[in-house]
Amino acid sequence: MSVLTDLIYGGSNAVAGLTEGAVNDAIAKYGADKEIAFPDTAYFFPTIYAATGVKVKTLGDLSACVGVLKSLITNQEDLGQALNAGLATAVGAEILEGLKYVEGGNPYENEAGIGFVPDPIIRSLGVPLVTGDIPGVAVVLGKADNAADVIKVVKDYQSKGIMTFLVGDCIEQVAEGVKMGLELRVIPLGHDVTSVIHVVTVAVRAALIFGNVQPGDLAGLLEYTKKRVPAFVNTFGAIGPVEVSAGAGAIALGFPVIVDIDLGENQVPGALVSVCDHNETVKTSLELREIKIKVTELPIPVAFAAAFEGEIIRKADMHNEMWSSKNPTAELVVMKELHEVEDHKITIIGPDFSDAKELALVTFVEVAGKKMQVDFESVIERKFHAWFNYMEGVMHTGQRNQVRVRVSNAAFDAGLRLKDFAEVLYVMVKK
Repeated sequence: MSVLTDLIYGGSNAVAGLTEGAVNDAIAKYGADKEIAFPDTAYFFPTIYAATGVKVKTLGDLSACVGVLKSLITNQEDLGQALNAGLATAVGAEILEGLKYVEGGNPYENEAGIGFVPDPIIRSLGVPLVTGDIPGVAVVLGKADNAADVIKVVKDYQSKGIMTFLVGDCIEQVAEGVKMGLELRVIPLGHDVTSVIHVVTVAVRAALIFGNVQPGDLAGLLEYTKKRVPAFVNTFGAIGPVEVSAGAGAIALGFPVIVDIDLGENQVPGALVSVCDHNETVKTSLELREIKIKVTELPIPVAFAAAFEGEIIRKADMHNEMWSSKNPTAELVVMKELHEVEDHKITIIGPDFSDAKELALVTFVEVAGKKMQVDFESVIERKFHAWFNYMEGVMHTGQRNQVRVRVSNAAFDAGLRLKDFAEVLYVMVKK
């Protein structure tokens, strides 16, 4: 295990040195009383606050935090001690990222990533995480030797509703084949490896907000993140000591790390695992966190997942629009007797997407079944909104006879047609 612990300590010592130097330089430049804070959060420096109870408000407060950080790095030949050094790397990363905000403003304004994730977003993610609508959180870090590999993995997570955060050069690689944004559950954080801390603070604040973990209760924090935050890390490409040390911090939080290089005997079962076949990356990652996904298979040419529910289709990207302000729209479900319904009968009346850019759209569904009730008609009608939005490249707003539906150029080019809308309704209503 000496090679692994040596790498962890090498990375944590490097981060500790960088952090101490950066804090000293900032104090020399701005003064110890200079206020510092991450934007739009009530949790100061969240990792430090949750683990120690210390409320970082000024640069001077960070000097003591550097002392705590250094005390966690014992350089002892022990895996548990090395994982503590990984936590020290997390603290150092938070300080280094926090210093980017010392002058206010948004230091990520011209970056590919978003940087710090504010509290309102954490709160909006809380319910889906608890209900399982977001079944897991993936951190994808590094640069893949083959961009197609990381694109395939991220698209797979997206189709399963996994929230995926990107760190490093994989951001540009993924952008070539995957639409990104908070609403699509693929979020670029930043290129510096220290930006991985912004995922950690998501988990930490979830523990404080939803888990009733008290600031300073490190044991309670680690128990919560391990058992209640279904997160894991995938690294792509070569990893250096800093990445290894950051991975140790993830493991200490209960997040397994899956790498695509052969670590040989340096693997830690259930925590640090080599998976060199990218076809097995997603499967292994989900199994390590015991995440079970129910995937609805549909005979349509685009992906279908809750991750696409927030997709916005701009006019420039739109191929078709069905809008009550321009043409009639309606959504109606009617209960019938069993003998009155022919199962899976789909009828398209009028033009399709290839015939006109703007269409009227009436969606009429007849349902029969032993468990069907008249009261369910309006309930099913309201579900059209979610089900249509689950299709990649479709945006649905409104209800009843006030509806707006947009179909993107990419979805049309993939072959999406009105029959596919009907197939979605057929499968989902029966389900």
